[in-house]
Amino acid sequence: MKPRSSYLQLLPYLRPHWQTIARALVCTVIFTVCWPILAALAGQLLGFLVKGNVAALARGAGVVAGVFFVQKLAQYGQDSLMAKAALAIALDLRNRVYAHLQSLSLSYFERSQTGDLSYRLTEDIDRIGEAVNKVFHDTTPCILQLVAVFGYMVYLNWQLTLASLIVVPLLGLLISWFGERMLMFSRHSQNLVSDLSSLLTEVFSGIRLVRAFAAEEYEIDRFGIEAERNRQAKYEAAWLQAVQFPAVGFLYALSVLLLLILGGWQISTGNLTGEQFGSYVVAVAMLVDPIAHLTENYNMFKQGQASVDRIFELLWIQPGVVEKPGAIVLPTVTGKVEYAHVSFHYDVEQPVLQDLSLMAYPGEAIALVGPSGAGKTTLVNLLPRFYDPQAGKILIDGVDIRDVTLRSLRRQIGIVPQETTLFSGTIAQNIAFGQKEFDLAAVEQAAKVANAHSFISQFSNGYYSWVGERGVNLSGGQKQRIAIARAVLLNPRILILDEATSALDSESEALVQEALERLMQNRTVFIIAHRLATVRRADRILVIEQGQMVESGTHEQLLERGDRYAKFYAQQFQ
Repeated sequence: MKPRSSYLQLLPYLRPHWQTIARALVCTVIFTVCWPILAALAGQLLGFLVKGNVAALARGAGVVAGVFFVQKLAQYGQDSLMAKAALAIALDLRNRVYAHLQSLSLSYFERSQTGDLSYRLTEDIDRIGEAVNKVFHDTTPCILQLVAVFGYMVYLNWQLTLASLIVVPLLGLLISWFGERMLMFSRHSQNLVSDLSSLLTEVFSGIRLVRAFAAEEYEIDRFGIEAERNRQAKYEAAWLQAVQFPAVGFLYALSVLLLLILGGWQISTGNLTGEQFGSYVVAVAMLVDPIAHLTENYNMFKQGQASVDRIFELLWIQPGVVEKPGAIVLPTVTGKVEYAHVSFHYDVEQPVLQDLSLMAYPGEAIALVGPSGAGKTTLVNLLPRFYDPQAGKILIDGVDIRDVTLRSLRRQIGIVPQETTLFSGTIAQNIAFGQKEFDLAAVEQAAKVANAHSFISQFSNGYYSWVGERGVNLSGGQKQRIAIARAVLLNPRILILDEATSALDSESEALVQEALERLMQNRTVFIIAHRLATVRRADRILVIEQGQMVESGTHEQLLERGDRYAKFYAQQFQ
């Protein structure tokens, strides 16, 4: 069950910074206490002014200046300390959410929008940080100022103060009504901004496809529609604020007029002196600014609450694959892999693997072939626990992979995918991906094994050459050889090759294939390939259909059998 959405969920993130917040609140109290003192001094100065007592007026002005100095010094301490705490809280929350996202299963990211996640980690958390900052450095002082000044007003004349409270409930109801609608508009607006961000991420990632299909006008139209929806949502929120401030301001103006009438009445009855009424008016003037701030801040808090909802919505999501309590570190393995009656589905009504059993021996190369959607990639994705099967178990060297830590498991499994993912950084950093510190000599040796050293050396900065986002500066064959070098440096006992040469030209394929053969030596290898020419030298070929193993044998044995594999082979080489 999801917890109730509120700012109270942020309390665990405030506790580590309580000392900074406490110091800020001390400054806030000093800042607030100065307001009624200034109101009282203002009344005295008005009296001196009326009497023409210049000397007393000058002394009083000096005292006022001193109080102002102390107040502004306290305001500086309050603002600077709270900015420090709010930024630290936002940083802690951002790191916590990012770490949590790293723990979620692949299935979550397959159905999520990258732009939406990016927006939550940036804009939403920034808005939460701003709201926290506002609470302590603006809202809290405003509330304390209202309490202190209002207390002074009661002290001066409780009858007048009680009469002026007639409009307070109306102000409260009006602000609350506007705030709830601001929350609704903010949620809608932030969701639309996330959609717009997702669209941009999607289009910029596939810009080559957009160019290839001359789809620029189509994408411009799509962007225009999303941008218009975003504009309309933001305008609704701006319109609400445009209505709110005049409405609240008008009600406040009426209360000031009422105050003047009632004040004149109190003076006429002798319950209030002119000097006291002067102090009272100054005190009322001191309420204008905090009320305006509270009205504005209330809207911002409602906008921030929408961000809190969106952030904790991520934190409520539970990882699909978790380490069991007391998971052990998997020692260096020989590479014996067993699938024991494994069944798996993404959708209950569409099973992907059905009671599949398989034994791979150390150093054996096993090729998985079959039609698209047969379950080949899913089969190998279960090995590093990207997903967990619904039935059966997978063992490495006789150890159930659910009994070991994820890190120790995945550090012994190398993967060379069909489409290599490279990150912004140097070539060396991409080969040594996941290692904070690495030996450049080991990186170079891995590149040599992967047939990558020659082309890397041709770059002006060699291994320190910048790759560019998603490796745009490299060809497909070059990126694939960097992926192989990455696997060589990891030195895994188990290797997964998922269509590792399917997207390459013949020259690049030859270089990559040669590198793969070096990488495969003395390792347990699972090879997925639609091009059967790449699997002929495998020790064993398994034909997978509808999540079940229907044939097993060497290339020659399966051709001689003349069944499914032979038909696949004939279709490709006729």
